[in-house]
Amino acid sequence: MNKRITVNGEPFVLYLSEKKIHERVKQLGRKLNKDYKGKVPIFIGVLNGSFIFFADLIREITIDCEVDFFKLSSYGDAKISSGDVRLLKDLNCEVTGRDIVIVEDIVDSGLSIDFIKKLILQQNPKSFAVVTLLYKKDAIKIPSPIEYIGFKIPSDFVIGYGLDYAQKVRNLRAVYTLEK
Repeated sequence: MNKRITVNGEPFVLYLSEKKIHERVKQLGRKLNKDYKGKVPIFIGVLNGSFIFFADLIREITIDCEVDFFKLSSYGDAKISSGDVRLLKDLNCEVTGRDIVIVEDIVDSGLSIDFIKKLILQQNPKSFAVVTLLYKKDAIKIPSPIEYIGFKIPSDFVIGYGLDYAQKVRNLRAVYTLEK
């Protein structure tokens, strides 16, 4: 695994290895299995960024469950959120009276989670929880409880493992941060 890479002419360094990520995903899966035992939650991935984390996490889930996806837009090709969250793909499932678990790649400003939470809560779910691989506590503009956090990270720009830079490098097996 490369410890340094260059993307769009900018240097990035390894932040979270593939092994460390997979160990944490297994831990999150075990916790979710315990917390939702006897229930049939709907795991909802937020596209595009969460797709790799979502796939790895759902393979760790041993309880009965359903899956669906939202697609939002708030970044475009920029390194920071535009602050304008738009729904590009809505759900195909019925959430009323159901246990909902949102699966995010990263929570930074909190704008996307706030947007999703408002949409979901209008439909009266039985419960609502969020699991995220990465959490940037210092970047939060709209606080919201995040029940399952993979890694708390600084407010640095990160890529890989589903996270992109101008739609590129989602396929990296690890997470890299912009070198300072």
